Amino acid sequence: MSGLCGWIGHGAAEQDLIDRMAAPLARFDGAAIEAVNGARAAVAVAAGDAARHLYVADGLLVALWGHPVAREPALAEVAAAHGLAAALAQQWRHGPEHVCDALAGPFTLCIVDERAGEAVLAIDRMGVQPLTWQLAGEALLFASSADALRVHPLARAAIDAQGLYNYVYFHMVPSPGTIYRGQQRLLPGELLHYRQGRVETRRYWRMAFQENGARSFDDLREEFMDQLKSAVRNATAHGRIGAFLSGGTDSSTIAGILCDVSGNGADTYSIGFEAQGYDEMEYARIASRHFGTRHHEYYVTPDDVAAAIPQVAAICDQPFGNASAVPAFYCARMARADGITRMLGGDGGDELFGGNERYARQHVFALYDRVPRLLRKALLEPAVFNFPGGERVRLLRKARSYIEQASVGMPARLETYNLLSRYGPQQVFTDDFLAGADIGQPLAALARTYGQSEAKSLINRMLALDLKITLADNDLPKVMKACELAGVEVAFPFLDDAMVAFSAGLTPQQKLNGTQLRWFFKKALTGFLPDAIITKQKHGFGLPFGVWLQQHKPLQQLASDSLMDLRKRGIVRGDFIEQLVGQHLAEHAGYHGTMVWVLMMLEQWFRQRNVTL
Repeated sequence: MSGLCGWIGHGAAEQDLIDRMAAPLARFDGAAIEAVNGARAAVAVAAGDAARHLYVADGLLVALWGHPVAREPALAEVAAAHGLAAALAQQWRHGPEHVCDALAGPFTLCIVDERAGEAVLAIDRMGVQPLTWQLAGEALLFASSADALRVHPLARAAIDAQGLYNYVYFHMVPSPGTIYRGQQRLLPGELLHYRQGRVETRRYWRMAFQENGARSFDDLREEFMDQLKSAVRNATAHGRIGAFLSGGTDSSTIAGILCDVSGNGADTYSIGFEAQGYDEMEYARIASRHFGTRHHEYYVTPDDVAAAIPQVAAICDQPFGNASAVPAFYCARMARADGITRMLGGDGGDELFGGNERYARQHVFALYDRVPRLLRKALLEPAVFNFPGGERVRLLRKARSYIEQASVGMPARLETYNLLSRYGPQQVFTDDFLAGADIGQPLAALARTYGQSEAKSLINRMLALDLKITLADNDLPKVMKACELAGVEVAFPFLDDAMVAFSAGLTPQQKLNGTQLRWFFKKALTGFLPDAIITKQKHGFGLPFGVWLQQHKPLQQLASDSLMDLRKRGIVRGDFIEQLVGQHLAEHAGYHGTMVWVLMMLEQWFRQRNVTL
């Protein structure tokens, strides 16, 4: 992948070593690699010319990957004259936070000051671009991909049982953890400060919600539309542009704005499935006709899925179980074949403006907290749970379920339907494996992240959690990796810094009005988006893997072989695999097919790397 890698505090600079570390970063997209060396440090960036920034002078090494811009006009002038990396070198004397604050947009940054034995690593506010690091003695190793970091002779590459457990729980490995012991990843808006062999991580930015806004709807709508156009215009500054178009509100909005700012029809790309309940192509066509885009379609087949599985496992440096990476890859590959070099994605709209259905669901559960405790405990709950024969009365069963879920505190309540919890960790994993993992760690980590937000409203606290867990840890890597595999860049206009700040200024009710999702967003875009897009039920970009697994022999064979090999690793219980494939899948292919996919992708990931547990 394109990215950045290097070290500080490890012997003399070795050109061969930094070149070998950088090679995995360019493995799939063939990006150009440029490296700089110091006495005890080296840095390399693999990226296209516009996304590769390097500077070295007097023991100071600056490396930057991405397309950020300088926030201040004076800094922008220096960058225009001497390059952005040189401009940031001038900011270094003001401290790490000052350097990070000087940048807007997605980036990964490294500054090494060999004279002071000091370095800073940082990633952008929304965590679009990752960075993994490891302290080996007094040496700091870092890379955008763990595959690159592992090349360094000081890097440790033993598998972390907790990382594996977290993967099966979340279907990805949440940051700052990784799949390797001793390695960590920076969080969104976080920097690492290295001094004389010691490291400290701290946040230089955190989402700050302004919950008491009093601006008129008309003023907000005007600013919103201006920000949308500015964000899309900024995202189209590099390369030949296309846009994902699923037919949902986010991708349709980006496609429409792209047509508006470009002054002509945009190239849009959609994926469909020949499976009942999974295909949304008609909505994409509605949006395309409405905006006049040059629309391109591809229907993914089971054979396509089988072919893509090893490729997706190969490109992900951490185990990754989001099956939507497959259709995203075929969508991006179709665009690349047309000469598109940069795709625009609508990711982030749900997490900024309140679009996930669970927000409305949790609002309903939260209403139970408003019932006086005495009334709940002395009257309601005894009546509902002690009613004779209540399990046979549908209304009482629903009331019991509601009370049981409403009684679970946040954010644990969000995990009520977690697959691993439903099966039970002891039924899924071997005893030897569980001895090395803390089964309470995932919920504890969620609670820490949830508790870090200073938002007062439930909706904003959930949004802050999802910006990290759903977006930075899951959806962004999915699209980034899919596009990298296809050989195209990707940009996310909704994650433009100014757009993020705008969303933070909306009131909670403008995001979730009762149970109305995206209240402001949809009202502001009424008349711009087709009515059918505004009113459609949220669907997502799901892959019908479980359904196809019942019918397609090559997929069945691939899944069976993968699970049988995973069984030999001593992680998952053999009887659980047999029950999953032999019983659960037949009972509910869509539901249990997800766990088959997650375990299959874990084995496929292992096959791509020579690592041990």
